Amino acid sequence: MIIIKDLYKSFDKTEVLKGVNLEVGKGETTVIIGPSGSGKTTLLRCINLLEIPTGGLVSVGHKSLKFKEGFNPAQRDIIELRKNTGMVFQGFYLFPHMTALENVMEGQVTVLKRSKDEAREKAMALLTKVGLREKSMSYPYQLSGGQQQRVAIARAMAMEPAVLLFDEPTSALDPELAGEVLKVMKDLGQEGMTMVVVTHKMSFARDAASKVVFIDGGTILEEGYPDQVFTNPKHERTKLFLSMIDN
Repeated sequence: MIIIKDLYKSFDKTEVLKGVNLEVGKGETTVIIGPSGSGKTTLLRCINLLEIPTGGLVSVGHKSLKFKEGFNPAQRDIIELRKNTGMVFQGFYLFPHMTALENVMEGQVTVLKRSKDEAREKAMALLTKVGLREKSMSYPYQLSGGQQQRVAIARAMAMEPAVLLFDEPTSALDPELAGEVLKVMKDLGQEGMTMVVVTHKMSFARDAASKVVFIDGGTILEEGYPDQVFTNPKHERTKLFLSMIDN
């Protein structure tokens, strides 16, 4: 579903990603962990071209693009690749003047050109799926942070992406509200949704990941099944990182 080959990304003269190789199979939940500044979020943003790589290959679904320094892909190619992905950010980025229902409908109507009736039916089904049917007519300011993030997940799913990308989706939430969001994500994974998740929640990585990827200094130092990475890491840097974090 996702193939990343020899991926580089620099900001000015600072090299953030240094030859990353990663594959994510259909239906897998790949969880990316690592210290702050390691390149986790940059890698995620390169997958859907919110950041344009300096070099390497990005393939999502049936769309592939190769990059080299100074190359700027055509907007149509960016859109073609990006439509295979849905992104859920740390901040919820809901439209404040729209209800939860309208937020989930908006992209369907404006981008997918669905009728309002069709978009409303789809939006209600997704809000029900994330446990928020009764909040469909609420505005973002009337929702808790966890509820807003669940609306954001429903909004991303409404576009029917092949892959969902999550960038620290619970970092702004207290533990109880984070638990609500993580449960929805686990359910999606069990239903076969392909997901790439950057998170500091090691419990989620242990319980829900098909594969755990540890990145540091812009390179992948270790990847494997959760049991292997957490109980018997091969790389000394992985051992040090796991020994210093709050699990």
